[in-house]
Amino acid sequence: MTSRLNPVSGHPAETPEYPMTRAAGCPFDPPPALRAKQEEGPLTKVRLWDGSTPWLVTRYAEQRALLADPRVSADISRPGYPSSAPIGGSSTISFILMDDPEHARLRRMVTAPFTIKRVEALRPAVQKIVDDLIDDMLAGPKPVDLVEAFALPVPSLVICELLGVPYTDHDFFQDNSKTIIKRDAAPEQRSAALGNLAGYLDNLLGEKLTDPGDDMLSRLAERIKAGELSRQEAAQMGVLLLIAGHETTANMIALGTLALLEHPEQLALLRDTDDGKVVVSAVEELLRYLHITHNGRRRVALEDIEIAGQLIRAGDGLIMANDIGNRDPAAFPDPDRLDIRRDARHHVAFGFGVHQCLGQPLARLELQIVYSTLYRRLPTLRLATDLEQIPFKHDGSVYGVYELPVTW
Repeated sequence: MTSRLNPVSGHPAETPEYPMTRAAGCPFDPPPALRAKQEEGPLTKVRLWDGSTPWLVTRYAEQRALLADPRVSADISRPGYPSSAPIGGSSTISFILMDDPEHARLRRMVTAPFTIKRVEALRPAVQKIVDDLIDDMLAGPKPVDLVEAFALPVPSLVICELLGVPYTDHDFFQDNSKTIIKRDAAPEQRSAALGNLAGYLDNLLGEKLTDPGDDMLSRLAERIKAGELSRQEAAQMGVLLLIAGHETTANMIALGTLALLEHPEQLALLRDTDDGKVVVSAVEELLRYLHITHNGRRRVALEDIEIAGQLIRAGDGLIMANDIGNRDPAAFPDPDRLDIRRDARHHVAFGFGVHQCLGQPLARLELQIVYSTLYRRLPTLRLATDLEQIPFKHDGSVYGVYELPVTW
């Protein structure tokens, strides 16, 4: 918990720094300081690394309202945008940090492969990836690090196949991805990592321009040829999809497994069910309960906005702390309890509004297959170490575990 309070010039109250750290012994719960801010009210001021004081939005209803409000901007270049770190020259990652109409124009170019129908057609291929990796685990030594052997390869193999990226290069793009999402990475380190990935994707696009295949990079290359997209824009899209396509899902697989192992009655319900609806419900509840993106969805107000008795001024920064929003008792009764039979479909783990996560159908498919297969095939799966010995990712904007030693 952040115990140090900082005086804010021009404001009568002191405001805690953000992000706020988790308490020891509560690896699945939001920071106690965030819970305290939520109890104070839906909007409070916090101080960032640069001395700016944006609004921290902690409650579910206000988060959804503001994320859907056209008077709120996602453009990182606008004055007042509450950046989580100094902005390097290559920090803008494609359309997620843009507003319409440019955001919509670019997003439409990569929407088709992520439609529910197209993603559902991938189910047999993803099931085979999951089964093959479990086969390898069963044939190998025990204990095993579930992150390295399973959680990271599943989404990496899927996104590589979808994009047309050689999986043999996975060490390269995973190492650079880790630098980009590391909270305390220096601006020059983050910029260099983004540049490395952009250059890598640009080279692949060059190959696709002359030798296209049946993949997303080849379709982006077609857009380049048609003059609808610059090569730089296409490379930035590739970086975004490559990072988002494996980092978040990999952490959900490992952290979700740990949460279930720590809640054996919930694991038994999921492991023993033949009802696909229970699996779907379990995925949504784990997404709500864990909510692994811990940097907050960041915006800046374009106009004055009145909400929840507060006046947000034009130019004020906004941070939607979705992890605590998903623990709002007004939206989710008894929110700190993991209950895979809960109807949690209205969570904000994928955001809300026009910037809602493009890849959510694919993430859901992967998690449904993993959670319905891993524990059934390894019914005696258990931790191979104490919970206190597991290294959690407290230093990144995507939460999870670095290692998860398991046996069976």
